[in-house]
Amino acid sequence: MTTDVQTGLAPVGRTLPNGVRTIVQHTTTHPAVTIALMLPAGSAYDPVDRLGLAHFVSRVIDRGTHRRSSAMIAEDLDDRGVTLSTGVNRHLFLLNCLCLTEDVGDILNVLADVVRNPVFPHEEVETRRGEIVTALRQDEDNPAAVASEQLMALLYPSGHPYGRPARGSVESVQQISRDDLIAFHRVRFFPEGLTIAVVGEVGPEDAFRLVESAFGDWRASSNPMLIPPPAPRLLGRQRRVITMTNKAQADIAYGFAALRRRDPDYYAALLMNNVLGQYGLGGRLGDSIRERQGMAYYAYSSFDGNIAEGPLVIRAGVAAENVDRTVASIDEEVERMAADGITPGELDDAKRYMIGSMPRVLETNTGIATFLLTAELFGLGLDYDRRLSTLIEQVSLTEVNTVARRLLAADRAALVVAGPYADRAAGSAV
Repeated sequence: MTTDVQTGLAPVGRTLPNGVRTIVQHTTTHPAVTIALMLPAGSAYDPVDRLGLAHFVSRVIDRGTHRRSSAMIAEDLDDRGVTLSTGVNRHLFLLNCLCLTEDVGDILNVLADVVRNPVFPHEEVETRRGEIVTALRQDEDNPAAVASEQLMALLYPSGHPYGRPARGSVESVQQISRDDLIAFHRVRFFPEGLTIAVVGEVGPEDAFRLVESAFGDWRASSNPMLIPPPAPRLLGRQRRVITMTNKAQADIAYGFAALRRRDPDYYAALLMNNVLGQYGLGGRLGDSIRERQGMAYYAYSSFDGNIAEGPLVIRAGVAAENVDRTVASIDEEVERMAADGITPGELDDAKRYMIGSMPRVLETNTGIATFLLTAELFGLGLDYDRRLSTLIEQVSLTEVNTVARRLLAADRAALVVAGPYADRAAGSAV
């Protein structure tokens, strides 16, 4: 067993002989403990003919095991006031719960049973299938959801895992069988891929002992983590309009495939995005489009560095008659940022905003657990919380403006409009 220990407020990490990684942060704010798990079993691992499989697994995995029925699992959790949440993102299966300190051992045993031994009962599979299909049909009628999904398809074409619908389609979900769920679990759930964060009023040695008791005897073959191919660089503007009548507004999704999380320019891109569309009421985008011109119900940008190049996305919701003006304004702000960069004052404001927001991110056990798992996923180290402020503070104005020129170009943007709007630029609606 290898151990690495940090001092002060930093967490403590330990790896079991079977590969299970545990990270513990002792806090004393209240007598409760957050337990969060991650495994490399996200939607990027979906077979191309079974899109939505990982999401489906996450919806059924806690509905019965070889030892416990769905009712027994619910009773074990409900008796202790524990709510279990499961889900997936592009790369990960995620499980999270909050329990009292005295219940940590019992809850870890339940979680180990759920993660290791699900049986995917037929009746539960069909119930969850119906719920997933209903949600997908609702999204098909939601301009914001349609715009987001179609933008990812434009940014990540040719079967790239980031461009595929994470929850699948109605057709693909209807084709997924119980055997598919079992096979996915058998391949993607294994001890060497499991990381557990335990945050709260429990000491590290007690937490390590309880995790080892629950997971230490798990044996399963390991499989490599997916490293997606580089995102293809768009050589020209990509535009798609999905006309949806009888909607109150049109939703605009506009963006670029940007950077990997481990790219040296990551922190410069974070600060650039903050100025572009995150700071205050939406940075420059919000100030121009929503505040000064009064065209948008919302306008902002987001940046999600990932294992592969993650997207930088601009979103806006507008009345149909304002779509063209809003897109022109987005183009103008993007080109101005690329050509002129940001000012020293904007950089200082962005740094203060981002550094000042860190305590809010880490003010709850759940926030700390999420932070620790993210740092572990990207290999940022157990001392990342102590280094982050310095990493942000050290970014120079030149670095921010260089990354703006690297990433932003209106003539290479992908653009999707969904809602009561016809594509006059292309002459027809898609």
